[in-house]
Amino acid sequence: MTNAMYAAASLYNDPRFLSKSEVRIRANRARRQRIFKMQLSATIVLVTLVLFTVIFMCSSFYSGAQSDKYQPEFKYYTSITVHSGDTLWSIANDNFAKDHYKDLNSYIMEICKLNKMDTDSVLNAGESLIIPYYSTEYK
Repeated sequence: MTNAMYAAASLYNDPRFLSKSEVRIRANRARRQRIFKMQLSATIVLVTLVLFTVIFMCSSFYSGAQSDKYQPEFKYYTSITVHSGDTLWSIANDNFAKDHYKDLNSYIMEICKLNKMDTDSVLNAGESLIIPYYSTEYK
């Protein structure tokens, strides 16, 4: 039975088109369509979960990888004696580690913070300063 015939039969309540077998066929077709939609929805959800799991697992495996040549560096502090003619900039430039500071100014700021002084402070010969440095040796 076509949709137009079924609509006409239900509109006019014509018994010729509303036999028990026609009603049963319509109900079975509607049930099969519901089952198909549920199976399609379940398949989409399952595929989405599998993809998410695969992407999550792959990203977690790669995130902690280190090179075979990687050597950890440890941060230490040492005390140095200021000599005549030394400036904060020259001391920082001699001990600056490019890998651990974004620029020389950030290293100088850390030295000033450790020694409780300003960046424009005058250094006197014989004075001691604490400076940070990095080493691969564990002490």
